[in-house]
Parts: sequence; C-alpha cells; structure tokens
Amino acid sequence: MSSVVVSELNEVSLKHLPMDRWMTHLPCALWDMPLWNMAIPGSHNAITYCLDKSDRSPVDLTQPDMLQKLDKYMKPLIRPFVYKWAVTQECTPSEQLDCGVRYCDLRIAHRPNDNSNDLYFYHGVYTSITVETVLKEIREWLDAHPREVVILSFSHFLGLDQELHTQLITTIRNVFTSKLCPKTEMATLRNLWTLGYQVIVSYEHYVVNCHADLWSHIPYWWANKCKAEALIEEFECKKLNGRPDGFFVTGINLTEDLKYICSHPTESLKDLVMSTYPALLGWVRNQTPGSNTDSLNIIAGDFVTESQFVPTVVALNEKLLNWPS
Repeated sequence: MSSVVVSELNEVSLKHLPMDRWMTHLPCALWDMPLWNMAIPGSHNAITYCLDKSDRSPVDLTQPDMLQKLDKYMKPLIRPFVYKWAVTQECTPSEQLDCGVRYCDLRIAHRPNDNSNDLYFYHGVYTSITVETVLKEIREWLDAHPREVVILSFSHFLGLDQELHTQLITTIRNVFTSKLCPKTEMATLRNLWTLGYQVIVSYEHYVVNCHADLWSHIPYWWANKCKAEALIEEFECKKLNGRPDGFFVTGINLTEDLKYICSHPTESLKDLVMSTYPALLGWVRNQTPGSNTDSLNIIAGDFVTESQFVPTVVALNEKLLNWPS
C-alpha cells in the first residue's frame, strides 16, 4: 500500500494500514510531528508471555509476604492461580510489533539468589527468557522494518545494584548500537528516518542524567481500577489537569483487587480484560492526540493482539490531519 494511496483518507482509513509497517505508510503530513503528539499503541507489561513455570522461579519480591509463603509451601496449588492473573500478554515481542505495538513497558529484575548477572522481566513471577534475548529479538525485527520506531520503557527495577544497571545500559547499547536515538534529537519520523534512529529508550533511574542516549522516564497514567467505567472516569479527571510535556502513557490496563479475584475464582485477567475492551475502545475512539491539554499520546493495554486495540489507536492520528495549517 503506497503512501500516496494512504494519504487519500476519504478512501483509506489509517486503521487499514499494514500494522507491521504503519509508521512507514503514514501520510507525509505527519512526518514532521513529534511522536509525543501522535497516538501510539503500547503494550503494558510487555514480556509476560514467558513467565517461568518451573520450580526454580519464586514469586517476585513485590508480592505480599503471605503469597510468598503460600507459594513456598503450596506451590502446586498457588502457582496456577498466580499465572492466570499475572500474564498480561500472550505474544512474543516480534508478534506484538507485527501487530503494530510501538511502545513496550519493560519491568526488569535480577532474580534473588541468582549468582549470575542475568536479568529477567517479572510480573508475579520471573520470566524464563533473559532481557538480552528479548532485546536481540527486537533488534532483528527493527532490521527488517527500517522505517519503524519503537519506544522501550525500562522501569520498576527489582534487585539491581549499580553494577547491574551499568551492565544493562551496556547491553542496550551493544544490541541497538546506532539505532539508539539521543534525547537531544527531535523525535519526528522524518528526522529519525534521516538519521537512522529506530529506538527511543526511557530509563526510570537517576543514572539517566549521565547518558545522552537514554531518555527520562515516561510518565504512566495508571488508574488502578478493575472496572472500565471507573478507569474511564479516572482518566477524564486526569485530563482536566492537562497532559505532561513530552511522551506519556495512558494505561487502559485494568487492575484486579483481592475482592475481585476471590469473587471470580474461575476467571483470569484475560477474561476480565476481554470483557471490558468494547467499553474501553469506545472511549479510546473519542480521544484526540496532539499538544492540547486534554490530548493523549501513548495508549497501552493488555492482550493487545487479541482485539482491535492497535488499529483503533493508530486511527486516532487521522484527527491530526484535520489541523489547520
């Protein structure tokens, strides 16, 4: 599909772009717009498709003490319960990128009692795949999609000391090399394409001040609600106070509380998410990207390959084409 055809929005909506290359095919009127003023689909807790199901992975240290003790002594009973509420994405990074995801929420941990320097992702339990392995997969995908740009948010560090932070930053640089976009660059598609940059890395740690190729932590609006209506109400209140400058995320990911889990013993997080997506996507369709105080930027969700989430977010960029010149 050529960009010339795509630009004829009366004939083709942005939601019909090939999602593995939607940035490549955007109309040229959007090439000079900062990415923080565009609508970008994101993946909340992006690497949970490979949570470790072996006995060697404990539950992560952010979990309540009671759950950690129950898991230690009643693992066969507790662990399936943990998994069904901990998995937020079922697809690999490449599959998520193929579906159009361009922001990944990456939560990094060093496993307790691990004598190696290997780093993993975590949510409830730790992953079986290392951070370096996932970053190399993303690099290979970017090599095959040279005009796509990915925003990687490293945050919620668990068990990392200064040495491990240094190692992680070195790994990021070694994997992405010249694809890393410095924070001094204007992040527009035209500029990034010209300079060959494809990766924007944000890093939630004070070391970010010492590195020109790491961007500051990207704010994440989290509603902490288990019902779609309550989440939408929370975000409408946040919008009244204005959007942050630069990149920011609106996380339409629902959060189950103990009361909800106990009252729905046969369900899972996926059941909850999929049942609320119609209402959540209805709200998303009414949002507008841009620089206005009530505009949204990155919108992240769970199980993002399972619904019309990504095309719905991408299509919001059509509203930018109606801006007066």
